[in-house]
Amino acid sequence: MACFLASAFLLVLHTYAGVSLNSMDVTNNEHVTSQPPPGTSRRAPHSIIIGVRKGGTRALLEMLDIHPEVSAAATEVHFFDWDENYSKGLEWYRELMPYSYPDQITVEKTPGYFTSALAPERICAMNSSIKLLLILRDPAERVISDYTQVYFNRLENHKPVQAIENLLVRNGALNMRYKAIQRSLYDIHMRNWLRHFPLEQIHIVDGDLLIHDPLPELQKVEHFLNLPPRIVSSNFYFNQTKGFYCIRSDGRERCLHESKGRPHPAVNSTVLQQLRSYLLEHNRTFFRLVKRTFNWQ
Repeated sequence: MACFLASAFLLVLHTYAGVSLNSMDVTNNEHVTSQPPPGTSRRAPHSIIIGVRKGGTRALLEMLDIHPEVSAAATEVHFFDWDENYSKGLEWYRELMPYSYPDQITVEKTPGYFTSALAPERICAMNSSIKLLLILRDPAERVISDYTQVYFNRLENHKPVQAIENLLVRNGALNMRYKAIQRSLYDIHMRNWLRHFPLEQIHIVDGDLLIHDPLPELQKVEHFLNLPPRIVSSNFYFNQTKGFYCIRSDGRERCLHESKGRPHPAVNSTVLQQLRSYLLEHNRTFFRLVKRTFNWQ
C-alpha cells in the first residue's frame, strides 16, 4: 500500500509539475552539453547504495565500477532524501544518471538514504523490486569517523571545532541528540527499510572487511546483482602510505580521495566504552533483524 500511494504521488507529480529537461536545475554541465555514446541511454538505477554515511560507500561504488557491466553515477544525487530534489520528479533524477549500454546496470549511491524516514517509501514507489546495497561498519567506529569528517571540514572552512568527548557526552550522559550517534542506530533505520522491502532485496556489505580484504565482499555483491564474475584480485593493491587498498583497472591505478582514511582522534576510553555499551543492544537487535552477525566490539 505504501508503494502504491507513493507511486500515485509520482504520477501526479509528473503530470502536473510541468518538469521539462529545459527547465531542470541540472548543475553538472556534462548532463546538458555532452553527446551520448552511440547505443547508450540514461536509465533509472537498477541498484542503489543506500548507505551508511562513513561506512565505505565511496569505496564500494568505485570498486564496483571496475566491473564492465556497471555504470556508476559520479555524484551523490540526494533525490530520495531531499524534498527539494524529489519534487523535481523522476525524469530529473534519471537525467542525472550516467549513460549506460543495454548490457550494463546503473548504480547510484547516496549514504543519506539509509537514515532518511522517507527514502524507503520513495524508492519503493520508483521500483519495488530494486536491489539495494547497504555497507556498514562497526557503529562506534562509524561515529568517530563521522566526527572526523566534520572536524576537518570545519577546520578547512575556518570554523570552530570541539573535542569529540564534548559532543558525545553532555552532563555526564551520552548525548543522544548528537546526529553521529543517531546515524549509528542501525536497527532503528533498518526497521524502516524492512517495512517497504524484503530482506532478500537488501545486501549488506561488511565495510570493515571491505577495507582489509575487498575481493570477497565484491564477489558477494556481483552475485547479489546477478553480474558475471569480472572483479579479480589483481584489481587491488595495498598502498602502504595510505594504509588501505587502492584500485587497478584499465591500465590505471587510483586511490580514494585524500579525505578518505583520515586517522581518527584518540577518544577518552571511558567515553568510548560508554558509547559502545549503549550501542550494544541496538547492535543485537540489528543482528536479529538481518539474521546475521558482525564482528563489532
